[in-house]
Amino acid sequence: MPVEVGQQAPDFTLYNTEQKEISLKDLTSKSNVVLLFFPLAFTGVCTKELCSARDDISKYQKLNATIVGISVDSLFALGKFREEQKLPFDLLSDFNKDVATKYDSLYEQFPKFGLKGVTKRSAFVIDKQGVVKYAEVLADASKVPDFDKIKEVLENCGQ
Repeated sequence: MPVEVGQQAPDFTLYNTEQKEISLKDLTSKSNVVLLFFPLAFTGVCTKELCSARDDISKYQKLNATIVGISVDSLFALGKFREEQKLPFDLLSDFNKDVATKYDSLYEQFPKFGLKGVTKRSAFVIDKQGVVKYAEVLADASKVPDFDKIKEVLENCGQ
């Protein structure tokens, strides 16, 4: 069932690349949150997407937003990817696919390579009350989220 604007975001707890548990509830207690689900680390479009967020990190910080990337990669692969790309935000491993399933962001079969259970490229903005303010689930993995729209939504979320 799709996650829709106006509903409470499904809570979750996942491990980051430092093997620390991160929960949505903890994140939203401090700031608005941008969840970026991405298919696979080290791939061209995923690198472009996350580096775009990296390059605009000061804009997100001014909008009181915390960015978090989520994929089904292991936390060890994500750690190497984060290090190589110098990403200043957490990458969380949804290796068991529980969170991607809750957010209806999982391919039954990824368009390339015949892989099953790969994260769909998706973006969600969640305010400090845990309410979904923006939801974009892309059917085409070669596309990236509408970052201008995400920033516009964040401007209206309040600090």
